[in-house]
Amino acid sequence: MSLTTPTIILAIFFSLTISTIQSTPKHHPNNTKYTLMLTFMISVIPLNSLLNNDNELTMLLMPLITTPTENINITMSLDTLALIFIPVALFITWSITEFSIWYMSSDPNINKFIKYLTIFLIAMMIIITANNMYQLFIGWEAVGVMSFLLINWWNARSNANTAALQAIIYNRIGDIGLILTTTWLITFSSMNMQELLIQYETVNLVPTMGLMAAAIGKSAQFSLHPWLPAAMEGPTPVSALLHSSTMVVAGVFLLIRLHPILHNSHTMKTACLLLGATTTMFAATAAITQHDIKKIIALSTTSQLGLMMTMLGLNQPTLAFLHMTMHSFFKALLFLCSGSFIHSLNNEQDLRMMGNLLKTTPMASSFTIIASLSLMGMPFLSGFYSKDTIIETMTNSHVNLWALMITLAATMLSASYSMQIILLTLTGPSRTNNPHKETKSTNLPLMRLAIASILIGSMTKLTTLQTSPMTTMPMMVKLMALIITILGITLSKDLAQTTLALPPKKLQTTSLFFNQLAFFNIPHRALTMNTLKSSQQISTELMDLWTLENFGPKGLSKTFTQLILLSTQQKNMIKNYMTTFTFTLLILLTLTPT
Repeated sequence: MSLTTPTIILAIFFSLTISTIQSTPKHHPNNTKYTLMLTFMISVIPLNSLLNNDNELTMLLMPLITTPTENINITMSLDTLALIFIPVALFITWSITEFSIWYMSSDPNINKFIKYLTIFLIAMMIIITANNMYQLFIGWEAVGVMSFLLINWWNARSNANTAALQAIIYNRIGDIGLILTTTWLITFSSMNMQELLIQYETVNLVPTMGLMAAAIGKSAQFSLHPWLPAAMEGPTPVSALLHSSTMVVAGVFLLIRLHPILHNSHTMKTACLLLGATTTMFAATAAITQHDIKKIIALSTTSQLGLMMTMLGLNQPTLAFLHMTMHSFFKALLFLCSGSFIHSLNNEQDLRMMGNLLKTTPMASSFTIIASLSLMGMPFLSGFYSKDTIIETMTNSHVNLWALMITLAATMLSASYSMQIILLTLTGPSRTNNPHKETKSTNLPLMRLAIASILIGSMTKLTTLQTSPMTTMPMMVKLMALIITILGITLSKDLAQTTLALPPKKLQTTSLFFNQLAFFNIPHRALTMNTLKSSQQISTELMDLWTLENFGPKGLSKTFTQLILLSTQQKNMIKNYMTTFTFTLLILLTLTPT
């Protein structure tokens, strides 16, 4: 790889940093948009050399901190993962920034908002290019902090405060795992990626468990998932960036980058497989029961992240990375389209209150259909090339049948909730006033993402990056994913036609269980209530009673009894006194001479 590649990457970092610093009130947000557009175009140049020869390049600067055992320096690794994902992240952030200029135009702090988005992107690029664990950790924490600030953008809303706190606390739980892994690597291995990945033959559960915990927290896998739907309290552009090319994909990216550590650990691969399949199924089922359009799309992200985790469990990190890249485009498009709908309906997010948007916002509606079909895995759209391959890979491997069946069920459910969004928002009668009409300024970024959602899969298929192995399988196995998807679409359409006319009913226990995100209740309600009750019981029934026993009236009476006994010989023993008195009197009478 030529010397121009590191120069180009450094130029990108430098231009983004300068753009962020210049975001003063006098600086127009459009300048940031043009900077991102230019940096994206520059970032595509190194891809040419990558396609011709799949080499890896490492950049190393002088040590910042020198210790007897370790030299800490800024070092960048420009391999296939980094050089592919940098243009993807830049392209998506460029489109989201352009959309944000329109969406947040009435916000007095729009410059600050755009600056935060750019810093968010820079933090993700630090993770992508990091060549040692220190640098990766800086990017990892920066992504978490920026997500907190952006989710809490409308900080006057208590829900936004709670959601931002949830995001930071859940991620901090996961970060314990990354800190554990880093500590272990400092002690027994090395901080530098190349050195620690050479030693992957040695299997140790400590670093692999730490990496798993970090990915579970950051990528919102089952058990640490509730923060992701809650994060929808932030502005829609934040949700789009958070779910497509930053934050949530950082956890999966970490596992892909450090996959050789997991490579020989069958325990951790099985854990990845089971956890990924559970997350996929659970999130898809929860999405079916939701009515908030942004929460449904957020849960679909969790479901797709579960698919990526499943692939890591099957020892297919490249396929997980392919799906991560494809997913970024159509997920950003889905969020931006939902933002367009929400804005045109005066901040209405409930699907049941939408309808007939196909006539009032035709462009956004068309893009929603493209993004939803791509998410379902319809043939020849970008999602098809990764999702279909994932299901085929699972069918062709000696895999746990439970994981395969549960993934197929989740695929059917994902088709079902995507169809539900299309039917309830775009068709039927208009249930809300639609004061805002579609503007041309939003169509350009949406169109770019839509074209990418259609073509990027075919383009990847045609490049030298993807070589298709010749696999033979029965026709039904080959068509299984498509059949399941069509079945999900049909069921969703039939269900909508039969249930929309019915009067609303109280949710059943199962629906309520998934609607409230199941285990959301355990940490947020059950644990807190039980802790409050037990602490109240301890303080009232034990502490207060013990205090009364020792220092209250009883304690005082005991104290005075001791003092009385010390100050007098009177012991209140009347029988003894009478007996003694009588005996004394008798002896006296006997001894006294007459």
